[in-house]
Amino acid sequence: MKEKVRKVMLLCDEEEEYAHLLTEFMEQRGNLPWEVRTYTNVRDMLSMEKEGVELLVVAESVYCPDLQKLSPGRLVVLNESGIMKWQDTFYVDKYQEAEEILRQLLGIYTEVADAQLPILRSNRKTIFIGNYSPVRRSMQTSFAITMGLLLAEKHRTLYLNFEHYAGTAELLPDMQSLDMADLLYFLNAQKDKFRLRLQTILKHKGALAYIPPMKSGQNLLTVTAPEWLELLRKIEELEEFDYVILDLGESMQGLFDILRMCARVYTLTREDRIARGKLLQYEQILALYEYADVLDKTKQLSLAHIRRLPEELEQLTKGDLGDLVRNLVREIEEKAGKEEGWNIRI
Repeated sequence: MKEKVRKVMLLCDEEEEYAHLLTEFMEQRGNLPWEVRTYTNVRDMLSMEKEGVELLVVAESVYCPDLQKLSPGRLVVLNESGIMKWQDTFYVDKYQEAEEILRQLLGIYTEVADAQLPILRSNRKTIFIGNYSPVRRSMQTSFAITMGLLLAEKHRTLYLNFEHYAGTAELLPDMQSLDMADLLYFLNAQKDKFRLRLQTILKHKGALAYIPPMKSGQNLLTVTAPEWLELLRKIEELEEFDYVILDLGESMQGLFDILRMCARVYTLTREDRIARGKLLQYEQILALYEYADVLDKTKQLSLAHIRRLPEELEQLTKGDLGDLVRNLVREIEEKAGKEEGWNIRI
């Protein structure tokens, strides 16, 4: 079978350090819809490249009419002056975070993309790690983020927050940012471009990828159980991540089915009579509705000995909480490495 020619994105900027740093960032992100070729001289690019370029990205300072000889599917100018000088051209602010530049480039490309990103199958399944407790104020979100940060040091890891109030300002989207609600919309309305749309929404805290939680927790109530399950299965199908950390809450439909998808469930609790009563009721309901298998893979933990948490998310991996979670991560890695199979029912 003849191998399909991969699409090409050309990047040209005379500011050599900038061009190479942006290229390095994009290549580290990986799984892009195009091969990135970088130039610091327009003449060299025009002499080396042929017409039919999928995406042409040039700094404003190197723009010239001869670029049209490459017949780019989309021409994007990295804007340096703040002035939009040319028509029929897309503009992206050059002086902003590389992640935001890539997000905008993917958004521009997605509007004309005729296929999903190339899929590289690996036979390695995505492992879902669930975090849920009926006991409030048990430090569940801090625990889940810490696990995500530690796993992300060596593995491709995604963190998803499904709580009514995420409680972490650093992860919350501003009013212009896309979030979990937008991803669900794209799953239903633009399924053929889901992989690309996911890339436009993803954000990162260090090496940990995350999708901003819904701006309004009320929206969680309207998403059906089949929609949540389809979203998670689609993420698994993409094989983009080794681990997906789910920070779950009771505001979502299909909670028990999602817990059943997980390889391991962590339930944080408190050491008091009311907490014990809530856990007992939760376990009884799981058994009553025939979800006892969820309990078989649940590990209950109390963080009562941890009195103070750092203000910055990146510091969560240090101190007592980091030490505790680091040991749990080793257990997860060892079990995954043995390939003995996780007790998962779908």
